[in-house]
Amino acid sequence: MKVIKKTFGLLSSGKKVYLYTLKAGDLSLSISSLGATLTALYIPSRKRGKEDVLLGYPTLEAYTHNKPYIGVTVGRYGNRIGKGQFPLQGRQYTLYKNDGENTLHGGRRGFDKLRWKADAYEERDGVFVRFELESPAGDEGFPGKLKAAVSYGLTKSNEVIADYAAQVDAPCPVNLTNHAYYNLAGEGSGDILNHEVTLYAASYVEVDRNLVPTGELVPVRQSPFDFRTRKPVRQDIEAAGGGYDHCFVVDGEVGQLRPCAEVYEGSSGRTMRVFTTQPGVQFYTGNFLDGIQGKGGSVYHKHDGFCLETQHFPDTPNRPEFPAAFYGPGKGYHEKALFAFDW
Repeated sequence: MKVIKKTFGLLSSGKKVYLYTLKAGDLSLSISSLGATLTALYIPSRKRGKEDVLLGYPTLEAYTHNKPYIGVTVGRYGNRIGKGQFPLQGRQYTLYKNDGENTLHGGRRGFDKLRWKADAYEERDGVFVRFELESPAGDEGFPGKLKAAVSYGLTKSNEVIADYAAQVDAPCPVNLTNHAYYNLAGEGSGDILNHEVTLYAASYVEVDRNLVPTGELVPVRQSPFDFRTRKPVRQDIEAAGGGYDHCFVVDGEVGQLRPCAEVYEGSSGRTMRVFTTQPGVQFYTGNFLDGIQGKGGSVYHKHDGFCLETQHFPDTPNRPEFPAAFYGPGKGYHEKALFAFDW
């Protein structure tokens, strides 16, 4: 196991951004301190050898204009908050609207656009980088001073670990996740429509035309959203509106690390299994990728990557019927995700 740290580049402010490359087992994972961003993940395969399965950019400069949130850690609140506002303790809080009339992934300058403090360390059977960030009270309209600590790591068992924690000194909604785009055939290899997906979810969060929840949790049975039995992404995608961008309600006990998804890619033989403590997982099929210049000369088009974002449900601050996402003094935020790879 080892960690390699190098300078990724300089921001316009002159501040350095570092790139950490972790090596453990048969995997190699690279993470940037700008946005605590996963930039590369090399995985072997029996059929083609090692390939990078994460979409990304070739330079730091490109990551500073990362409209699709490729690889980033998002916060304070991942996904959408409807109408850019929410009520809390008799007060209405107004956020920056960066997605039409809604707030998406923390607002205009969310955690994905900030430089995180970072330290690498070894622990038992893995190597990790701990990223820390302070968000002042009122940041993007959110109440309370928040301190976030996110650790990403690799284990000797070929697992990627994500550990999310936050403390806030006033009641505030918190929802941290990672927005990596995967293509298990290798980034730049084309679309992910032949990937075969299982989602351990008997229902999903219904959304309106602006992708904001209606408040209904709808059974997946006999619908295009039924992934309880493994099927290719392409099988029902047109019936689902031409792409998936939906939060699925993960079966099992919230707070316990449990399976939420499994993805198999036939040409490489790679499998990814995902576990989470969170109530939901957002399955997104790269519907808004539109000819983005990626790394290694790749160009990313619609459906060239998929995301599995473990998270609280979208718009939970406005939906008291959803599992609560408010934290504050005496109630810290702590969630975990695990991504296990086979080939």
